[in-house]
Amino acid sequence: MAVKFEKVADGDYLLDVTGYVCPHPQMYTKKVLGKLESGDVLTLLFDNPSSGESIIAMCDSEGNDLFQRTEEGGTSQWKIRKA
Repeated sequence: MAVKFEKVADGDYLLDVTGYVCPHPQMYTKKVLGKLESGDVLTLLFDNPSSGESIIAMCDSEGNDLFQRTEEGGTSQWKIRKA
C-alpha cells in the first residue's frame, strides 16, 4: 500500500490514499494541496469514511473548493480546486 500522487494533465492531479486511516488521508491531501497552484484541481481517492469530515473542514478553513463528491464501492472520489 503506497500513496499514489501523479499529474494527470496540466492543472489536474490525482492523489490516491485508499487503504489509509485518519489522519493520513487529510495529512497527505494538505501536503499535496500546498504544492499546487491556485486553480489546479486535485482528484482525491480514499476509502476511510471518517477522513471525509476532516478533509471538508480543512478545505473550508483554507478556502479550497470541494466541488464534486462521488462514492462507489466504498471508495470516495472527491475533486478539490485549490484556492
